Amino acid sequence: MSVTLRTNLGSTEAVLADDGTLSLFYHIADIVSNDLKVRFVNKEDEADSLNWNFRYKGQNFTLHYSIYNGISIVPSESKDRSNKVLTEMAVAVGTRLDAGSALRKIA
Repeated sequence: MSVTLRTNLGSTEAVLADDGTLSLFYHIADIVSNDLKVRFVNKEDEADSLNWNFRYKGQNFTLHYSIYNGISIVPSESKDRSNKVLTEMAVAVGTRLDAGSALRKIA
C-alpha cells in the first residue's frame, strides 16, 4: 500500500488509503496502537466518518476515516515538529500495511 503525504497550508496529511474501508481503518488503528504504542484518547464516531485522537512522540494527531475521502492521519497543529513526526509515522504504518509500500509526496 502506498502512503501519500499532502501538504496544504503548512500542515501535512498522511493519506493511507484514498478509498479505505471501515475494516481497513480498524486494521490501521490496531497498527498505530500496537506497533507505535499509542493509546487513543478520544474517539468520535459519526455516521460517515471516524476521528480518533492520539499522542505520538509528544505531538497530537487524528486518525481520520471518511466514506468520501478514505483514511488519513493529520496533526492537530501545523508545526514543523508535527509534520516531521507524521512523516515518520506514515512510513512506519505504510511499511506495516505492505512491506513493499512506497511513499509518495504531493505538494
